[in-house]
Amino acid sequence: QVQLVESGGGLVQAGGSLRLSCAASGSILSINAMAWYRQAPGKQRELVAAISSGGSTNYANSVKGRFTISRDNAKNTVYLQMNSLKPEDTAVYYCKAKVLTYPTLYEFDYWGQGTQVTVSS
Repeated sequence: QVQLVESGGGLVQAGGSLRLSCAASGSILSINAMAWYRQAPGKQRELVAAISSGGSTNYANSVKGRFTISRDNAKNTVYLQMNSLKPEDTAVYYCKAKVLTYPTLYEFDYWGQGTQVTVSS
């Protein structure tokens, strides 16, 4: 089994910054892509940012230039640095990791439990 544990959410004023972390643990052989998603009340879950095992990144247009995704492969951890936050960034943020597990040797998608980010105006 694999667990993803997120941290770093909270309440911040517009224009402020937060840094989210997501650490993976368990029966991990390797981790391929890692990503952050978010879901605001009444809306569908959407991709915020993703990073490959080699470090290639892509971002939703709404966060380009403000958010930065990074990863520490030695720690099986992905980060999301969020700057210049806006009220419309308010959502529950989830991390996702594509993990090659043992002893199955299968690759599965795992999700974290979510962390609330609230940006006040």
